[in-house]
Amino acid sequence: MASKSSDSNTSLQRSLSPMHVWAIAFGCVIGWGSFINPGKKFLPTSGVAGTAIAMVLGAWVMIIIAFSYAYMVPKYPKAGGEFTFAKMCFGKNMAFVCGWFLVVAYLTNVPMNSTAIGLIVDGLDGSRDFLKFGFHYSIAGFDIYMGEMLLAMAILILFGWLNIIGVKKAGFVQTVLSLLLVICVFTLFIAALVSSKAKGINMQPVWGFDKAAAVADSATMADIGKYTHSGAGGIMGAILATFAIAPWAYVGFDAIPQASEEFNFSFKKVSFIMIISIVFGCFVYTSNNTVAAAALANWPERVMAGEWVVLVAAEELLGTFGKVLVGLGVSCAVLSGIMGFYLASSRLMYSMARDGYLPEWFGKVDPKYGTPKNAVIFCIIVSLSGPILGREALGWFVDMSAIGASIGYFFTAASTLVTVKRDNDGTPFLKIMASTGVLFSVVFMILQLIPIPGLSGVHFGPESYIMLVVWSVLGVIFYIKQRKVFLNN
Repeated sequence: MASKSSDSNTSLQRSLSPMHVWAIAFGCVIGWGSFINPGKKFLPTSGVAGTAIAMVLGAWVMIIIAFSYAYMVPKYPKAGGEFTFAKMCFGKNMAFVCGWFLVVAYLTNVPMNSTAIGLIVDGLDGSRDFLKFGFHYSIAGFDIYMGEMLLAMAILILFGWLNIIGVKKAGFVQTVLSLLLVICVFTLFIAALVSSKAKGINMQPVWGFDKAAAVADSATMADIGKYTHSGAGGIMGAILATFAIAPWAYVGFDAIPQASEEFNFSFKKVSFIMIISIVFGCFVYTSNNTVAAAALANWPERVMAGEWVVLVAAEELLGTFGKVLVGLGVSCAVLSGIMGFYLASSRLMYSMARDGYLPEWFGKVDPKYGTPKNAVIFCIIVSLSGPILGREALGWFVDMSAIGASIGYFFTAASTLVTVKRDNDGTPFLKIMASTGVLFSVVFMILQLIPIPGLSGVHFGPESYIMLVVWSVLGVIFYIKQRKVFLNN
């Protein structure tokens, strides 16, 4: 059977320290979105106030859910995380559902991060356009050049190779990237605090505005007030539009269970590492968004013009050094995201293959490096779609990651309730946290999937629904193909 043959090769190596694991989690939580989305989504959709409230609420919910992870990981310290929890508590069929949607939650984040590589170079090289050479084409109005595509693909292959040659090496690189990222964000935050150019009045409209309508009417700062979100419904919609994608924003702290077979430390540290990664993530999202608005008196116009507002704000505050700072920070965010989600995706697929849920090929462990080589290779191949599809696919990937993460959170919190009842070893506090986690996971899925009257911009767009249907159909095909294998395992 798949599990026996794959296990017989070798086992994963216990090489990850607490710092490595924090870096993996934090690097996954903070990717391209914390630097790109202030202008693309957060500021126009939710403004400074709406984004801050949504991110703090999202972090609070993630910490609640993290208590369930901290309880379940020592119970089932195996690669697979939520997938393993679902299998032990809800059976093999539900485990397949959980695992299949977790794969898309993790795997979509790799091509998602890769599409930002060209934007980084484009933002830093001014009018020189180093990467805009060779053939090019357009998807959804966005031009994709061969130069940008080749650089992104080379980085995807390089970091995939780093994941293959050893998790300890990957953990070291991840730690360096994550620490540099923290330094860059804190430096920009301090600069905004002490600079006279960053003003509270610049943050208007604090709840965001209807970007599509404003662009259609060629609005300027003088009449942006006509398009701002206001009233109870407008403000609630502004907050929920960002809160609904909190599972995507914070997906990554849950990558910790995927690597649990490779820990070289006590599982008692899991909850602390998770909470610290979530808190740091919340700070980065909120700080970058607030600094971008505070430093730019006309940020709505810059958003409508499609400018990279975090980069422009950094240059306004610190000149050329600010551009370099953001360039370094977003590079570390993108690369650490690629590295971390390669690890999470490959370990999940390895675990699913080991139990017969995916073809045996995915469960092979390299005898020299002790890593799931084939699963990493598959992740690399799928991720190469990112540079081909371009940045306009980002929103679709965000939605797919959000629904996959929400399903994973649901199964973890629900598995905690089942395990606590079965083993009779949970505290009342844990039961409350797990029950709350189940509730919010369902709320996230409702907000993402079901259009709610009066709350525009919260649920999926048409392309995301199509991708969800395609992924579900592929899941049904894999389920039919592998069902006899994993049910008999």
